[in-house]
Amino acid sequence: MSGRLVLVRHGQSYGNVDRRLDTRPPGTELTPLGHDQARAFARNGLRRPGLLLHSVAVRAAQTAAEISTEVNVPAREVGGIHEVQVGELENRSDDDAVAEFNAIYERWHKGERDVPLPGGESAEQVLDRYVPVLTDLRMRYLDDDDWTSDIVVVSHGAAIRLTAAVLAGVDGSFVLDHHLGNAEAVVLTPITDGRWSCVQWGALTPPFYPEPGATPVADAVESGTDPMG
Repeated sequence: MSGRLVLVRHGQSYGNVDRRLDTRPPGTELTPLGHDQARAFARNGLRRPGLLLHSVAVRAAQTAAEISTEVNVPAREVGGIHEVQVGELENRSDDDAVAEFNAIYERWHKGERDVPLPGGESAEQVLDRYVPVLTDLRMRYLDDDDWTSDIVVVSHGAAIRLTAAVLAGVDGSFVLDHHLGNAEAVVLTPITDGRWSCVQWGALTPPFYPEPGATPVADAVESGTDPMG
């Protein structure tokens, strides 16, 4: 059986608790709950990976360290897989900032990937730095018939959802309606012609249907949850 790519969101951070748009590395640390979530992720059915990688953010490194302890695989930092950079919205937690971020993120998933966040990145810029990392992992490991282990990549909610949706052709409406909780994962498997198949999205498995009548921007503001999941 071929190895899989497991893109796991970091455990709960202090920025998440504050509902802040905390995207610029190194960012905030994990809360005690975040450490517990990372350990639980490693213990609850995770196959021992062949590689364990994490972004440059502190919360991702700390999550990977907890997983590393549980699975006895060293963790290594990789560039290019940090969170979507929100520019002028950085560290804001007010409703206007959350709504603006989610409105632009929604436009990305409807095909307007060239639209930037104010002073921040566009979807195209995120994909330009993120996708080559995953492509390299695929070419070096997952496309090798002798490689059968998973690769676990500890990264960030908005970046994972965007990249996984593009690579695996997951419906944008589904992506907008289904955030990733802390220490939840999207799992991709390589298929023919360089394509990917999404076999898990958080607790869900295919087929991935969007919620009827969903209003993701309004929901993000009204729910009071952290906006980066």
